[in-house]
Amino acid sequence: MLSAVDKARLDALYQNLSENSQHFLGYPCANDLDYENLFRFLQFPINNVGDPFQDSTYRLATREIEQEVVHFFADLFRAPQDDYWGYVTNGGTEGNLYGLYLARELYPNGVVYFSEETHYSVAKNVHFLGLRHIMIRTLENGEIDYEDLKESIKLHRDVPAIIFANIGTTMKEAKDDIRQIQKILDDLVIQQRYIHCDGALCGPFAQFLDPRPAFDFVDGADSVAISGHKFIGSPLPCGVVIAKKRYVDRIGRSIGYIGSMDTTITGSRNAFTPLLLWQAIKQLGKDGLKARLQSCQAVAAYTVDAMNAKGIHAWRNPGALTIVIPKVSEFVKNKWQLATQDDHSHVITMPGVTTAHIDALIADMTKELA
Repeated sequence: MLSAVDKARLDALYQNLSENSQHFLGYPCANDLDYENLFRFLQFPINNVGDPFQDSTYRLATREIEQEVVHFFADLFRAPQDDYWGYVTNGGTEGNLYGLYLARELYPNGVVYFSEETHYSVAKNVHFLGLRHIMIRTLENGEIDYEDLKESIKLHRDVPAIIFANIGTTMKEAKDDIRQIQKILDDLVIQQRYIHCDGALCGPFAQFLDPRPAFDFVDGADSVAISGHKFIGSPLPCGVVIAKKRYVDRIGRSIGYIGSMDTTITGSRNAFTPLLLWQAIKQLGKDGLKARLQSCQAVAAYTVDAMNAKGIHAWRNPGALTIVIPKVSEFVKNKWQLATQDDHSHVITMPGVTTAHIDALIADMTKELA
């Protein structure tokens, strides 16, 4: 039994989280779905240890559910029908690490190219893997500078090229064009190549954008990673990585005592998050994801118009849910939990964000301006 003091601490924490959830506009986390009917599964020590597509002697697991999640996103990303594999990760960083891991095993002497707007964890990942890397400049909108990329690859034409592409950068939600990158590689006759796409935020809805960005397997990707706690709205950090199976087969090894192959980054894996993702995709489906996107885009458009009408310079990339604004004050940043870097902050209109939230934020900003 918890003591009265400990119970009071939990009550206070709950109240604090409830209040902060009403002022949460700077990070891409949706919080509008209800997962209460899954709470009963928390009584079991479930663990998806090993390969999600192989049986194991550890039967307290949700592998079949995880397989359905993988199939859904493989279809969403137009993965080759007979050559894909994937699993539910702990988040986008693990998915990106996995893609780079496959690339390293395929091309140990390759050079990784990624833009300066790439998520901070990627520099850490290439360090973990001991990969050579080159950072590429970005255009004003946050997209990779294709000319700088071409010139950098040209200087290293004698080694394989590993491209880390962003399908929605952290601060500006810019999207790198995989087709344009493929053309650069073709023009330079780079045959040994690997392209990983970080679709942490935009991956679940990128195919519904108009114009549709080039980001998936048909466009030339070899692996794609997304986050499950962002647009989809899992209350626990998680993600999904989809990769070409022929690359995964190169790294797998049999582990006797669990009765399964070791093909993932971690050994023990969360078996509850696949349930969260499974329920979300069953409730939403492709049509629901598209409608969810359109609703968020409407709030994003409203935000840009309302802020500019009040003299606050706000802009967003085409179709983006991220609105870039001048750096806000410490009070506004802390109250509304706005991510801030250099001279700009941003607002992200995730599912659950309403025009009322935006109006309240603008009221705080204009009060300070006045």
